[in-house]
Amino acid sequence: MENENKKYTFHVNGMHCNSCVLLTESELKDLPNISKVKSSLKNNSVEVEGDFRDKNQSQIAEELSNILKPHGYILSLEKQKKNHNWSDFKIAIPIAIIFMALFILLQKMGLVNLVNTSKMNYGTSFIIGIIASLSTCMAVVGGLVLSMSATFAREGDRVKPQILFHGGRIVSFFVFGGIIGALGSVFTLNTSATFALGFFIGIVMLIMGINLLDVFDFTKKAQISMPKFISKRAFGLSKLNHTLTPLLVGIATFFLPCGFTQSMQMYTLSSRSFWNGALTMLAFALGTLPVLTLTSFSSFSIKNSKKAGILSKAAGLIVIMFAIMNIINSLVIIGLIPPLLNF
Repeated sequence: MENENKKYTFHVNGMHCNSCVLLTESELKDLPNISKVKSSLKNNSVEVEGDFRDKNQSQIAEELSNILKPHGYILSLEKQKKNHNWSDFKIAIPIAIIFMALFILLQKMGLVNLVNTSKMNYGTSFIIGIIASLSTCMAVVGGLVLSMSATFAREGDRVKPQILFHGGRIVSFFVFGGIIGALGSVFTLNTSATFALGFFIGIVMLIMGINLLDVFDFTKKAQISMPKFISKRAFGLSKLNHTLTPLLVGIATFFLPCGFTQSMQMYTLSSRSFWNGALTMLAFALGTLPVLTLTSFSSFSIKNSKKAGILSKAAGLIVIMFAIMNIINSLVIIGLIPPLLNF
């Protein structure tokens, strides 16, 4: 009997951003019985085409869910009612307030500055990296780490690949951050351009913060991301079984669709210096290092943690606060509000 390809559509529970689209497609497309995969953030769904023999739709959903569960996704036949877990805010709001109070205190002491187009502080970049690593926005990088770790763990080699991965990631953020900073030095931004860039970055951060709250869906489609073909090539490297694969995957993370990374890349453009840009992105990468290292050497995953909702909402509130402060600073630059409201 000849194989017969059939097409099925499943709802994806746990999908929240463009990284999720890339991750679900990448994990399913390499299965031997699947010929085509198409994920949709708009509908929170995935369409698969392949030969599933005599399995019914429920069995197929369960089989594919087992592949995606380590990344926090579950497939279902019907769209499940989303649980917004509003009770998470009881803990998330105090965490965000305490964090911002400490940040403002450190700012007054001169140890950090609010990240904006007029001043760049490495301490702040490091803190943003920590926030990024504690949010579900880093799901695609965590997925890369887990996928690569599983490949090399089967061969009994866990330490060397992780060193190469994190080393490649840190070096690439330093080098590419420097290149972006150097490119920024070519352009001389006038007051209007500085306002436009700062305001745009603030809006991007605001959208990202709202998405991290995971209670509204209308901002999902407004997220910016790397072109999909670049991100797919970067993620595809993790499937290669070669000594240098971890190094290449670490380098490729600079180009993956993480909103935090892309926001920092835009800030780096305004640094107008190779060294400022390199050190800014290096500080950000170092901030993400502790949690990603924990992910590398264990089954730990922020998305699978019982506290994931609280951490994501707290991170979202903090990012929203940063965004509002940045937008206010941009309005001060253009003279629309008095400096008294500047941060």
